[in-house]
Amino acid sequence: MIRAAARVAALALVLLIWHDVPVCAQPPDVPSGPAETAQGDAQPSGDTWDFPDEEQDVVSAGENLRAQAMDIVLLTAFAALALVSFFRKSVRLKHVTLVASVLYLGFYKSQLISIVNVYSLLTMNLPVFRYSLAWYLFAVFTAVSTVLWGRLYCGRVCAFGALTQLMDRWVPAKLRVEVPRRIEDRAAWVKYGLLGGILVYFLVSGNIAAYRYVEPFWMFSLQASTGLWIALGVLLVATVFVRNLYCRFLCPLGAALGLLSKLTVFRIKRWSECNTCKICEKACEWGAIRGPKIVMSECVRCDDCERLYMDTKKCPHWLIIIKKSDLMARRSAIPPSSAGLSIPTR
Repeated sequence: MIRAAARVAALALVLLIWHDVPVCAQPPDVPSGPAETAQGDAQPSGDTWDFPDEEQDVVSAGENLRAQAMDIVLLTAFAALALVSFFRKSVRLKHVTLVASVLYLGFYKSQLISIVNVYSLLTMNLPVFRYSLAWYLFAVFTAVSTVLWGRLYCGRVCAFGALTQLMDRWVPAKLRVEVPRRIEDRAAWVKYGLLGGILVYFLVSGNIAAYRYVEPFWMFSLQASTGLWIALGVLLVATVFVRNLYCRFLCPLGAALGLLSKLTVFRIKRWSECNTCKICEKACEWGAIRGPKIVMSECVRCDDCERLYMDTKKCPHWLIIIKKSDLMARRSAIPPSSAGLSIPTR
């Protein structure tokens, strides 16, 4: 299964090289980027009566679907890869997904779920559906996966989060600075403050340009001012020392998905031994485990604790069961005389 998924990912990357189909195949007068806003419906045609041409509409719909078909297929393949890696709990397949996210959603598409999309949702200024099928598929996948399993998008799909996680794998552990728990618990609220502040600013001013100062996702389009590039460099250097710094403490979109994850129907299993064991809590890179409790608004479904949870050589739950089984086996193998019982003789 892992090999098949890896082949799908490789095939998708090859197709990315040979096919350059835009995410949203839209006519020139319909905005497609996050920094653009819709200016209303398309201008009417020269037909004074404005009667719809049914045959033309059907052909146009078919052309739109064909224009977006490759993008829909690639996005579906990537979503399937992300879900397979998630359910298989495979470290290798997870890394394949992270690399695919950086290359595909990041540098190739330069399209991520952004705070700008939250603006659009608040004002109902959404892209035209027929020209943005892939975008709606992506948005629905993000929302549904968050409700079902938590912040899966943050831990496996977001290209910037994928980039910082890959950085963390290459950075020597001796360079990392572990944030004290009391500071981490308070710093986790900063992203919610940024979310509230940026939404209030947008609702008051109607200006969306401020998103560039709270989201570094523009880096994949390689278009920014010198000051923003310097700020990004500082952020990435800081991420070398504090792992997943932006995702954990500063991302307003992560805060929005954290609020949405309050509706998550799936909960990660916990053993009774989790009340006293600290192994998973110390291993969590996101500060989402606090004693026996997993904070779903902070958890990005990275799989680390779930792999530990099922590890029969590390998890105390399984070690206790194995020890009890060995003890019972030894007791059953001891002859009655060895157990201090005397056998009556004549």
